[in-house]
Amino acid sequence: MLSVKVDIEKLNRQYGYIAIKRAFDFCASIIGLVCLSPLFLILAILIKLDDPRGPVFYSQIRVGKNSVNFRMFKFRSMVTNADEIRKTLMDQNEVGGPMFKLKHDPRITHVGRIIRKYSLDELPQLLNVVNGSMSLVGPRPPLTTETEKYTSFDRQRLLVKPGCTGMWQVGGRNDVDFDEMVRLDLEYITHRSMWLDLKIIFKTVLIMVKPNGAY
Repeated sequence: MLSVKVDIEKLNRQYGYIAIKRAFDFCASIIGLVCLSPLFLILAILIKLDDPRGPVFYSQIRVGKNSVNFRMFKFRSMVTNADEIRKTLMDQNEVGGPMFKLKHDPRITHVGRIIRKYSLDELPQLLNVVNGSMSLVGPRPPLTTETEKYTSFDRQRLLVKPGCTGMWQVGGRNDVDFDEMVRLDLEYITHRSMWLDLKIIFKTVLIMVKPNGAY
């Protein structure tokens, strides 16, 4: 992988972009939450019918900008004790690097497999965008256990707010290995602009209609 060093001073000088991006994130997320509220209700009912004992929503501590931890929200797509079961599946990991992925993950529920395929489980992250812990577009927010294995090169991903979608999601998602994900994220961070954000959002909508490597 090509060595990329992000210009931190350049990032910090993007005052106009940062302000416009935050305003767009906030307004678009509020509108999205209002317009998608009927879908939220339908998904909540389906999740409960599929697994009545578990909660509708799932929250998890993730690592955000400048390595600050935050609580990220999703629709629950796995069994309630998924985090405990994960420890027994580590030797079956199908992705290189700090990430953990299984194409046929036994922890995923029936409804969960459908909503993950179409990225519907990610929709509650709009709440994270509203509160400012995430952006609509940015690097995937990693787990704390993942960042413990990061090199100084990998940690450049944490120089900006994580996003609900990004270059990794529209570039192949789970078909992309860790090193390629880092490369795509650093490419985004280096060239980020509102035009690039809008292109990624547009591609994300298309992928939700016709899924890529999500599972």
